[in-house]
Amino acid sequence: MKKFHIKKGDNVYVNAGNYKGTKGRVLKVIIDDYKAIVEGVNIVHKHKKPTSENAEGNIVEVEAPIHLSNLQPICPETGEPTKIGRKKNKEGNLVRFSKKSKNKVEIK
Repeated sequence: MKKFHIKKGDNVYVNAGNYKGTKGRVLKVIIDDYKAIVEGVNIVHKHKKPTSENAEGNIVEVEAPIHLSNLQPICPETGEPTKIGRKKNKEGNLVRFSKKSKNKVEIK
C-alpha cells in the first residue's frame, strides 16, 4: 500500500506552478496518478454539452488535479508549510506529526 504525506481534508500549500503560494483544502487524492484535487487551485474551464435538462450547454470552472510533489501540508499550529513524519503512539498505531513543531497533525 502506498503511503502519502497528503490526505483528504488536509490543508496544503502549493509550492510550484501557476498557483504557487496559495493554500487550500484537499478534496480528493488520486492514488494511481500521484495527484490531488485542491479546493480553489488549478482551475480549468470545462465545456458541458447540451442535455435535456440544460438545453444550451455551458462552460464550468472546475479544479483540476495537481501533482503531490507540488503540495506541502500546513502545520496546524504555525500555519506554515511543513514536512510530515510518522511515529507509533502508545496503542501501536501510526500517527502523523509536523516536523517543524513536533505536534500531531489531525485532519479537521
